[in-house]
Amino acid sequence: MSLLRGALFLVGLAALAGLLMGLVYAPKDGVLTAAFLAACGLPSMALTLWLTRHRERLGSLSRQLAVGVSLAVGLVLVGVGAVAALMFVSPHDAFTMALLLGFAGAMAGWCAVLLTRGVLRDVEAVRDGLVAVGQGQRSATIDTSARDELAELAAAANAMTQQLAEGEGARDAAEAARRKLVAAVSHDLRTPLTSLRLLADAVEDEVVDGSTRRRYLGQMSLHIDSLSALVEDLFELSRIEAGDIEWSMRRVHLGELVEETVEAMRAQADAKRVEVHAAIPDGLAPAQANPEQLQRVLFNLIQNAIRHTPADGSVTVAALANGATVELEVADTGLGIDPQERERVFEPFFRGGNGAARTADGSGLGLTICRAIVEAHGGRIWLADTHQGTCVRFSLPQGA
Repeated sequence: MSLLRGALFLVGLAALAGLLMGLVYAPKDGVLTAAFLAACGLPSMALTLWLTRHRERLGSLSRQLAVGVSLAVGLVLVGVGAVAALMFVSPHDAFTMALLLGFAGAMAGWCAVLLTRGVLRDVEAVRDGLVAVGQGQRSATIDTSARDELAELAAAANAMTQQLAEGEGARDAAEAARRKLVAAVSHDLRTPLTSLRLLADAVEDEVVDGSTRRRYLGQMSLHIDSLSALVEDLFELSRIEAGDIEWSMRRVHLGELVEETVEAMRAQADAKRVEVHAAIPDGLAPAQANPEQLQRVLFNLIQNAIRHTPADGSVTVAALANGATVELEVADTGLGIDPQERERVFEPFFRGGNGAARTADGSGLGLTICRAIVEAHGGRIWLADTHQGTCVRFSLPQGA
């Protein structure tokens, strides 16, 4: 509040008091009362505004409160003395009035101290809690003794601490995942590169005959293809997760697409003596998807199922409508997945059992790319419960 606004407030209050005095007694008494109150209040207002702007010189809140109470009581006593002198009040009456006002001021100050003691404790609790959070403690909780603005401040600080803890946990998890991914990629690059170096050295030194050289060149080509697949999958995965790919979505009738995909995988299934078939009900609602990407998901899932299904086993691709979504699943009759590893099967390079190194076939990112594609469609992918083997299920929005 500026001095001008304070002065206007003081003049208005004094004028109101003078008006009341004039209505009850005489207009002259009202004018004198208004002038007297304004003259007594102006120093108080000016000093209060000065103290407000220089609070740092007073120190703690308790000291600021003591100064404020002392200022109010002191100015009242000065006013009583002035009234006694102007109105010729006897010294005895003036002294009695001063004692009464001093007693009332002291009691008011004491009551204010008692009431603000809890406030100061809550302020200290908020301060200590924020200091603890600043020092890295994320389990610190700020408790206050009342339901007031300080309690709201403490609740906001506790919510901030929880958000910080969650954000740091997510950051740590992301950093750990990044380190694991770098380690897995390094492992997958080191093995074929080492083989390529040995094969290239053997060919370059001409220590092998022509047929062996041709065989080495064929093995080198396989390693190069494996590295190319790994790099391409990593690049595409990063683009999908960054949202850099825009796919055209349309209504996709799943019966024809699933049959086409199963037929394309039949030769690989026959080579392993695994039966693969589709079970798509007639009249199934279409999905809203990109058909090429949806078929890629199915290819990856069916290929994984065939790879992990023993001879004379089977792989089934099924679909059903579930509310506003269409769910597809690829189920096999293999050995299944360890329950302790079910939550990690969609992580990059996770193989299970021996750690995060990929299997010999593929880039090791198939399921991870499947998850990224499905989530980019607005769906989700998970492992469904089954009595035998593995069942991977994913959802897609129904076609509009």
